Formats: sequence, C-alpha cells, structure tokens
Amino acid sequence: MENYNWTSTDFILLGLLPPSRIGLFLFIIIILIFLLALISNLSMIFLIFVDAHLHKPMYFLLNQLSFVDLNYVSTIVPKMASDFLFGNKTISFFGCGVQSFFFLTLAGAEALLLASMAYDRYIAICFPLHYHVHMTKSVCVLMITVSWIMGSINSCAHTVYALHIPYCQSRAINHFFCDVPAMLTLACMDTWVYEYTVFVSTILFLVFPFIGIACSYGRVLLAVYQIPSSEGRKKAYSTCSTHLTVVTFYYAPFAFTYLCPSSFRSPTEDKILAVFYTIITPMLNPVIYSLRNQEVTGALKRIIQRIFFVKM
Repeated sequence: MENYNWTSTDFILLGLLPPSRIGLFLFIIIILIFLLALISNLSMIFLIFVDAHLHKPMYFLLNQLSFVDLNYVSTIVPKMASDFLFGNKTISFFGCGVQSFFFLTLAGAEALLLASMAYDRYIAICFPLHYHVHMTKSVCVLMITVSWIMGSINSCAHTVYALHIPYCQSRAINHFFCDVPAMLTLACMDTWVYEYTVFVSTILFLVFPFIGIACSYGRVLLAVYQIPSSEGRKKAYSTCSTHLTVVTFYYAPFAFTYLCPSSFRSPTEDKILAVFYTIITPMLNPVIYSLRNQEVTGALKRIIQRIFFVKM
C-alpha cells in the first residue's frame, strides 16, 4: 500500500472488488443493477410527470424518492466503475468532499422521505376519510423540503468536519467511496467527540424514522385485517410487508455501520453493507413501490398505448 503524508491533496479509494475474474463477474452484476436502477427510476419520474392519474400525494413523494435514488447511485457507482476499469483510484481532496456531501445529503433525504411515505400509507389506510385533509399538496411539499434541508445540514456538518481534520501517513481509504467513518480511520487526532455526533445523527436520521415506519406499518397491518375482502386483505398485507422489508434493507445496514464501534467492524463488512444502501436499495425501491401498484401499471399501459397506438 502506497503511503501519503498529510500534506497530499489526494486520497486513494481501495475499492470494492478484487482485480480477478470473480471481481469482474461481480462488477458486471453491479453495472447491471446500476443500469436497472437508472432505467427504473427515470421511468418512474417520467411516468408520474406525464400521467395525470398519478398526480397524487403518494406519487409526488415517490417521484422524489426516485429522484433521490437516481442521484444516489450516480454519486457512487460511476467513480467505483472507473476505478475498477482503469485502475486510477485517486480522488482529489475536493472531489472526496463533494462526493461525501452529496452521499450524506441524499442518504438523509431518503431516510426522511421513506418515513414520509410510510406516514402517507398510514393515513390512507387507517384514516381514509381524512386522507385529503391530512395529505394535501402543501403537506407533501413541506415533507420534501424538510427532508432535503435536514439532509443538507447534516451532510454539511459532517463533511466540513471530515475535511478540516489532519490526516497522516496513508491516505488510502479502505472503501469504494468517500465515507466519513472510513476517512476518520486515517486521522491524526482522536475523533471520539465526533463519533458521538455520528451516533446522534444516526439516531435522528435512521433509528427514529425506522421506529416510526415500523410502528406505522404495524398499525396498517392491524387495519388490513378489518378489510372485508380476503383477496383485498391478502394484497394489502403483501404490499405492506414488502415495503417494510425493502425499508429494512436500507435502514439496517446503514444503522449498523454508523452505530457499531469501528473496533467491532471490518472494512470488508462495511463495504458489503454499503452495497445494500447505495446500490441495491435504489434499484429495489421503484420496483417495489411502483410495479406492484395497479395505478402505476395502468399508467404504464396508457403511456404505451399513447406511444405505439396499440390496445392492451
């Protein structure tokens, strides 16, 4: 491993995949997941924009989630792919800060957006007669605005700190992107105070929202059993449980990485867990939240009919 002193302006990203056939195979899989995430999220944004039947609070929030996921994977995967293909693993000091800022902003915004979407489903199923009172367009705009602002503030604080601490000896970050906890292992100072701020941020942005989501979906599942139709009850139960599973894929690895002390984790474990919330979840979200939804599939059929003039 090449060493750099603290005056160097560049970091080294050691990457995710080994330079072997197995690494190449995994790289191809990741690229396919990345392309699927791009296509599915772009399709959702387009579909919600052009179809008037989807101009509802639920899809307004879903549109923002797709926008976040689209930028999420674009912030991480292209640089990782370039490093693997061309072997140039350096990233400038400024570039590392930019990547870290966008990653943390998008991560925080997505965590709060998922909580907002769970609240939307809770109101829609448990209080259907009051849905249009509680979930107005202004409420959705407020939820989205708060998600972006809170995510940006949190990201700015962590990124500024990470870029203002002294680094020494190796400048090699044992990760495939500029993740602040991985960067702090290279610091020349004791960062225990900052680690407490990471703990607080994780509680606010991950643990509390996840508890809220779990409670709201738990209440929804109880309400589902009151649905007279067994078919409707089964469908609603399947949808809620699937949503909660995908949400868990996002929150659980994230929370474990940022809450568990570094002495109890290995860099390899951190990188594997990061794949879930940076690559896999952005691909799963549009599939789970949309393609299993009859309104979305209906909108897709109408768009296809409009484009190709065919009956479906």
